[in-house]
Amino acid sequence: MADPVVPPSPAPSLVVLGNFDGVHRGHQAVLRAACERADTLGLLPVVLTFHPHPAAVLGKQFVQVLTALPRKVALIERLSPRIEVCVVPFTLDLAHRTAEEFVELILVRQLNARFVLVGENFRFGRGREGDFARLVELGRAHGFEAHAEALLGDETGPLSSSRVRELLLQGDVEGAERILGRRHSVTGRVGHGDHRGRTIGFPTANLHDLTEALPSDGVYVARVLGGTVPMGYAVVNIGERPTVDRPRTIEAYVLDFHGDLYGAQLTLEFVARLRDTTKFGSLDELKAGIARDVAEARRIVHEPPASSEPSP
Repeated sequence: MADPVVPPSPAPSLVVLGNFDGVHRGHQAVLRAACERADTLGLLPVVLTFHPHPAAVLGKQFVQVLTALPRKVALIERLSPRIEVCVVPFTLDLAHRTAEEFVELILVRQLNARFVLVGENFRFGRGREGDFARLVELGRAHGFEAHAEALLGDETGPLSSSRVRELLLQGDVEGAERILGRRHSVTGRVGHGDHRGRTIGFPTANLHDLTEALPSDGVYVARVLGGTVPMGYAVVNIGERPTVDRPRTIEAYVLDFHGDLYGAQLTLEFVARLRDTTKFGSLDELKAGIARDVAEARRIVHEPPASSEPSP
């Protein structure tokens, strides 16, 4: 059975284990507390996470991630310049390791752990055999202290990635933002569509190759970034286009943008939901509906028009 690839950490470390999908406010509080504790103990703060999502490898119900791996790592590293992120490839080999093998191979041999921090419901090892009590026991045997951390919560309960997914399924991007501590975003590459938007005065960028969870079908206003460069705001349609009988897409009309975006990588940060997907009676009604969406989007983000647009 091959060893998982984990960058060695010769310095004694404080290791925080978790999937950290979304790096929401609950995760952020745990990671900041871990960094403070590591400073107090004179240890290197190490975040140990897994890729791909264990559910995908184990053939369980598919879970669409809130943050693609590069973004998740960047969000974690943004919390402290001292954090070292170690990504363990989650494989069937790793899933078949016993709890003790996992501790010996990764926490002790690879990461030189002296303190290990996990969530209250953390399970590890073959068949999820290891719980927190087992981690404490193995820590005593291998020279590290284990601690379980409760996640930050609100009046509804603990802040969690599953709650964010549920809110996105409801189209509640503002509720998701409250848990994440930032707007939920997706990144994709602009590809060719059917160019119908140009014919009615609203050329759209069709996004492909997205990996992050999308909000439910509907029309949204989103902030747009080209790479890391802000480009303003867009009206974004997610779902089927019933008026023109086209399959499910995600397309963005970028306000006041004139140029070619084909092949560009765009990130959409969702601000608010404007309406449900609607089937209009004609292209003229569709044009008028989009114009109303643009006007409402400008009102929400306080963005006055910089040039003339098709009127309703």
